[in-house]
Amino acid sequence: MSLLQLKRISKSFGPVQALDEVELEVEKGEVLGLIGENGAGKSTLMNILGGMFPPSSGQILLDGSSVAIHDAKAAERLGISFVHQELNLLDNIDIAGNIFLGREPKHFGCIDQRRLHDLSRPLLETLGLPIDPFTSVALLTNGQKQLVEIAKALSMDAKILILDEPTSSLTLQETDTLLRLAQKLRNQGMAIIFISHRLAEIETIADRVIALRDGRNAGGLKREEINRNAMISMMIGRELDEVYPKTKPSAESVILSVKDFSTRQWPNGGATFEIKSGEILGMAGLVGAGRSELAQALFGVDDSPSGFFEVESQSIPRGDVSRCIANGVFLAPEDRKSSGLVLEMSIRENMTLNSMKRFTRYLSIDFASEKENAEVWLREFGIKAPSTELVVGNLSGGNQQKVVLAKWMTLKPKVMIFDEPTRGIDMGAREEIYRSIAKLAETGCAILMISSDMEELLGMSHRIAVMREGSIAGILDKEAFSEEAIMQLAVREDLATSA
Repeated sequence: MSLLQLKRISKSFGPVQALDEVELEVEKGEVLGLIGENGAGKSTLMNILGGMFPPSSGQILLDGSSVAIHDAKAAERLGISFVHQELNLLDNIDIAGNIFLGREPKHFGCIDQRRLHDLSRPLLETLGLPIDPFTSVALLTNGQKQLVEIAKALSMDAKILILDEPTSSLTLQETDTLLRLAQKLRNQGMAIIFISHRLAEIETIADRVIALRDGRNAGGLKREEINRNAMISMMIGRELDEVYPKTKPSAESVILSVKDFSTRQWPNGGATFEIKSGEILGMAGLVGAGRSELAQALFGVDDSPSGFFEVESQSIPRGDVSRCIANGVFLAPEDRKSSGLVLEMSIRENMTLNSMKRFTRYLSIDFASEKENAEVWLREFGIKAPSTELVVGNLSGGNQQKVVLAKWMTLKPKVMIFDEPTRGIDMGAREEIYRSIAKLAETGCAILMISSDMEELLGMSHRIAVMREGSIAGILDKEAFSEEAIMQLAVREDLATSA
């Protein structure tokens, strides 16, 4: 008998049918890979299981008995823990407080801080996060925060663990730790539902795979049937002949030159590299290596104690966003929702937010011109929206990322910095983002692409720079690409050589 069975689960939101008689089951000691494009119904199905909202119809069976899951607390009592893709932590309290929030050990009516510390430390060590449990969550990176979310779920002694894009904020080392942890938990009898757009992870960890498409079951694979092509075919209903478009640098001319550029987090470090016209330079590294901090410092939104950078041989002052924009240097940040877009504004408004001078006539906005511009990019990037007036917050992650890209494309970038460009985006949307990045490179734009997705780095980059402790540990040419070479540069100083 299966530990969990979902039978003919349907869910409607008004006239929208999000799920249509979906079936799913998972055994004890099994990792079930759940795949599908954005909008396929994965999150809706898991939100029902996690108690976020009830199904419109259908039945949930746990150990053969029908159960009703009215809220998240009910799910927890049944042994179901849900680690959501979006971080759900309180920055104003420490790690231990977040892990045991609402379940703190007490001593004479007060929180027992020593006991809280003792309970939290082994969970963090299991996840490979050797940080003091009393460290404020506000001081953690996105990857570290994700691991705290997983520690919180593990602290509840769950029988069923739902991991929704658990590695989207993690680097290679952390991802490997998580996958090994999932295997360990599976071997201990836990049932794991593993949702990811990174199909290589699914292929590595899953015992079975179920795919959803348009709110319905699209098929399943046994362990021996799991491979990338089979999963893609189930998800999108067709084959993907070429996921990563092939491009070549358009010229030998150097567009971006960076020398000894340090960041506030690594003031004694210093990144040195160049990017040629039409070149995509991938950037790898562990969490805390300083990749995102470098991107923000180059764009001027974060401090840089020292260093120089030039665009087409013209020096750009550190910490000057306006000069960066004026010289065609733009950043698509890691957290597109809080830093790349204004979610309450429309697609049209977001696309022209940084180029309002072009759409202003006599101190008033030329709405017709603004709308025309937005419609061009809506078609160009295949953004799935009924109108440019749709609020950006209602778009899927992939379509939001396309709006970020369109916002900067309006200004004709010379240098484009992408920080985790496909984080949380499904395979179909990723393919479209990759084509957009390749098309941008073909215009001669120099592209710096920071990514924790190894397959993405290997597939899209012309060269890969590996960052460690705020400095470039080495740069690999195409013929030297391999996961092992990247990891060696990321973690071992004695192998830090540049191409």
